[in-house]
Amino acid sequence: MDNTAAPRVRRRGGLGPAFVTAALVFGPGSITTASSIGARFSYDLVWAPVLATVLMLCFVDISVRIGLSTDRGPVGTVADRFGRGIAIAVALGAFGVVTSFQAGNSVGTGAASQVLFGGNVGLFAALFTVLAIGFLWLPSLYKNLERVMVAIILVMLAIFVITAVIARPDLGAMLAGLVPSLPSGSSALVVGAVATTFSVVGAFYQIQLVREKGWGPGDYAIARRDATIGTLALGVLSFVIMIAAAAVLNPRGVKVSSPADMATILEPTVGHWASVLFAVGLWAAAFSSLVGNATIGGSMLAGAAGKEDGGLRSKFVKVCITVVMVLGGLVAIVFGGIPVQLIVTAQAVTIFVAPAIGIVLVILGHHKKRGSLAIGPFRTVLAIIGFAFLVLLAVSYVRNFS
Repeated sequence: MDNTAAPRVRRRGGLGPAFVTAALVFGPGSITTASSIGARFSYDLVWAPVLATVLMLCFVDISVRIGLSTDRGPVGTVADRFGRGIAIAVALGAFGVVTSFQAGNSVGTGAASQVLFGGNVGLFAALFTVLAIGFLWLPSLYKNLERVMVAIILVMLAIFVITAVIARPDLGAMLAGLVPSLPSGSSALVVGAVATTFSVVGAFYQIQLVREKGWGPGDYAIARRDATIGTLALGVLSFVIMIAAAAVLNPRGVKVSSPADMATILEPTVGHWASVLFAVGLWAAAFSSLVGNATIGGSMLAGAAGKEDGGLRSKFVKVCITVVMVLGGLVAIVFGGIPVQLIVTAQAVTIFVAPAIGIVLVILGHHKKRGSLAIGPFRTVLAIIGFAFLVLLAVSYVRNFS
């Protein structure tokens, strides 16, 4: 066994890994989807982020258990159990998923900056891609990444929770919306809403983040607390944006088609400063995902090459992350937006790769190497439900495009 895969500096206290996961999963697409659902369907679909959060909690917990009980990175751990071929397939699949969405994060930083300062979206996208690459090559990447992501998540939580409270949502309608239903024309948005919170690829990378923190089997209690709080923060963000949009945008008949439309959500809180504050929140979500999403993609690419040892301290891993950032930035600059074909490809790759990674995690969670951290019947059943849900989304996608 290779014991050089990640530093084992003990950091028993504090939070971090799951907040990094939350920040990289919660991007501009999450804000857009939640806003669109609330504006169009009011409170009818608030059950979607709740279900997605429960499933994400399950898979993040499984990944935490794996990360605490392995001396390899995510791809190496898969290789130990299933062989190098399957490990490479999983790594390249995860790389394909996150790289397909990277352009959206670059465009998001540009769109938010355009609202704040005017100017060209592509130019801002290029600027912040360069800034992200500079951040990547700072010493102690994980430590800096953790600090920035925790701060971003807490700021966004404060902004949107306060907004949701001041907007005075209809509590009766909100509670009724917790009962699953599919209003006509909502299926595509439901898929998007669940996918922006229940990210199996994001959960899979939690294996590495736990190891970057330096936690081991004896740290499960603090790791579980971190996973729970971070994942709940991710789910709450989508939930409160959705109910704020239902309370503010739906009664006005606002259709979400631009950041300016979504900014209306914040008007009850900050009045004419809404567009500015919303743009700041959108930029934060986009930049955190730009960095975090590329971190996953680059790490998976390095894993496929058999060079993930050393984690985020590895120069080879950082080079791979840089490649993902550059690819996303180039698409944003050349097209000034996200090509429709890229969106379709990203969706297709996601729905077929996610179930495969989900079943890999469940099997790894049962492996004898987990010891006392092996998952029990409850998590197994919940994970199977999550897997079945992912397969259902895949079938739905095939029917829609056949």
